[in-house]
Amino acid sequence: MLEHQLIQSTGFRNFGPVGAREGFAVRLRLPNYHGTRLSMLDGFDVTVDGEFFGHERNRLAIRDEVYTLDELRQETVRRWDLTEHASVLVDKAGGLTPGIHRIAVAARIRYSYFPPDVHVFMMRAERLGTVVMA
Repeated sequence: MLEHQLIQSTGFRNFGPVGAREGFAVRLRLPNYHGTRLSMLDGFDVTVDGEFFGHERNRLAIRDEVYTLDELRQETVRRWDLTEHASVLVDKAGGLTPGIHRIAVAARIRYSYFPPDVHVFMMRAERLGTVVMA
């Protein structure tokens, strides 16, 4: 079951082989009241402990697929449903150290009832998360 908050309390973790972590993941719920096509997403800015990771490089993992920003912008068929979680994958050599971290996410979303070239709306959230293993 998904929590109401954008940043979920589970799924904050490092990824990549043990000893050679490639980055970290932050699990999210869709910050909208209904599902949306992936092309309506314009990426996710992530800040951890004051270190900023811009939406241009972060990827979105949903189901068994991983999308770059360019791939999201072009994906007009696949959707992110209201009851699904997704994860933002952030490249950071070595991942994060085990322990508590302050996480902030800014989801950049277009809404279908506004022309896409007019506005990208920012949905922001912040919370603490724990990385258990390096």
